[in-house]
Amino acid sequence: MRNLYLAIVKNRDHVIFIFALLFSSYILLNNDNPRMGVIRGKSAEIVAFISSPMTWVKSLLFLEEENHLLREKNVVLSLQVESMLNLQKENDQLQTMLDFKHQTTLLLQPAHVVNKGIQPNLLSIIIDVGTDDNVHPNQPVLTSKGIIGKTIETGKNASIVQLISDVNYRLSVRILPSGATGILRWLGDNQAQIREVQKNVDISIGDKIITSGFSDIYPAGLPVGQVAGVYDERGSFQKILHATLPNDMSAFQYVFVVIENSNEIE
Repeated sequence: MRNLYLAIVKNRDHVIFIFALLFSSYILLNNDNPRMGVIRGKSAEIVAFISSPMTWVKSLLFLEEENHLLREKNVVLSLQVESMLNLQKENDQLQTMLDFKHQTTLLLQPAHVVNKGIQPNLLSIIIDVGTDDNVHPNQPVLTSKGIIGKTIETGKNASIVQLISDVNYRLSVRILPSGATGILRWLGDNQAQIREVQKNVDISIGDKIITSGFSDIYPAGLPVGQVAGVYDERGSFQKILHATLPNDMSAFQYVFVVIENSNEIE
């Protein structure tokens, strides 16, 4: 307190001037004289002019904060919409598989794709069923659209499936309605080639391709794809067919393993 008192005494002229200025301003601003009204108006304009940059800065800060909150909300809503679309797609897949299971006479074991295969020289996937579910090596694996591969290794609760898109995969097929047979192998981009087809048979684009039943693994009649092109092989008694396979090999999540293959699909 002593230091404050000494500072006031030392600068008493300045303190008295500031006090007198503030007191005079208070008296003038509270005077009802019309002339003072003009002064108060001008004072308000000055204060508004001085305050406008600060108000503008505050407004920008508020808008920036509001935009940040809106961006966050937009991301959350986008994720919710994406999740709903994925759930709808998954529900459609499961419904299609359920309908397919009801229509076929084969004994099928549903499975979920849990990961890609672990062998670098083999295109494969891992599914969440195994010997505890009566799944063993060399059993057909398919979706409601068609064949996607076969089991090659099985554990108690998981199995490795060699995909039809593997370069070493071969499948004996039959073309309907002609009944011609051939050997299918993967080309890429959901396209396959069928060789060893007799040249004198009548085959058209759009003909249905199914398993032939010649294999010990695949029963006859499992869906495979459709004929997309027919070409005569020069100097040979055979045709070469191009086929379109219905499954997107990078997109399916659920499959069936054929547990018993003694019956044929119509």
